[in-house]
Amino acid sequence: MDRVRGRAARRRSRLRAGRAVLYLVLVVLALAYVFPFLINVATSFKTESEATSDPLGLVPRTFSTAAYVKLFGASDFPLWMRNSLIVTLVVTAGRVLFDSMAGYALARIPFKGRGIVYALLVAIMSVPGVVLLIPKFLVINQLSMYDSWSGLIVPLLCDAAGVFIMKGFFESIPASVEEQARVDGAGTWRIFFSIVLPMSVPSLVTITILSFQGSWNELSHFIVASRSSGLVTLTKGVAQLSAGSLGQGNQYPLKLGAALIMTVPVAVLFFVFQRRIMDTTSGAVKE
Repeated sequence: MDRVRGRAARRRSRLRAGRAVLYLVLVVLALAYVFPFLINVATSFKTESEATSDPLGLVPRTFSTAAYVKLFGASDFPLWMRNSLIVTLVVTAGRVLFDSMAGYALARIPFKGRGIVYALLVAIMSVPGVVLLIPKFLVINQLSMYDSWSGLIVPLLCDAAGVFIMKGFFESIPASVEEQARVDGAGTWRIFFSIVLPMSVPSLVTITILSFQGSWNELSHFIVASRSSGLVTLTKGVAQLSAGSLGQGNQYPLKLGAALIMTVPVAVLFFVFQRRIMDTTSGAVKE
């Protein structure tokens, strides 16, 4: 009996040691991941000379908001933010609507060539976005949408990944729910908007976050879709800052301050809705 207890005690001690090592590794990885963000925050409140001499310091010796004052008072940063907000909000709303409609059609509505459409959808997902930049520019130019709000927004209103996600979620909903609604006299549109869509809140939240993040951080499309200064978005403007458009010097506080402001909306959106991202148990129906 004592021998068995000794073995159990040694086993428990090994498990505790293994768990301690695992937690230590996780803490180290977490610190390595968070450290660049902390440098970003600290450097944005440094003076330019201190950012140059001590770029990795986490505590500014001289706390300064000069970078933010210059961003909002001596640059077009507010205009870039306004443009990005307009594009992002419209694109996010459009993607949630059109991705869900297209996903429902592929999941539930039989039509000729549905398999081909789905195969093309998967094929598009495998193509790098940079390959499509020149064809995208040619299409936008031919449709007279170049250098306009429509050129910035319309090509982003639907994406293959969102349709794929929504199709998979709609297929997980029991068909008996829709059949019962049809027996009661509901049509396809009524079933979609009144029954299926309210049951799809987890996937809709996921699409909303992915669409907001994708359109807010989009750069390549905005480069080929516009050229006027009045349509510059935040990513395009920050890229110009990185090229030194506001003066000489490294301008580390200015650049990192702009980058920090860019991360705030996406971070807030994610932390608010993170528990609802693809929570497939929400709204589930058992047959």
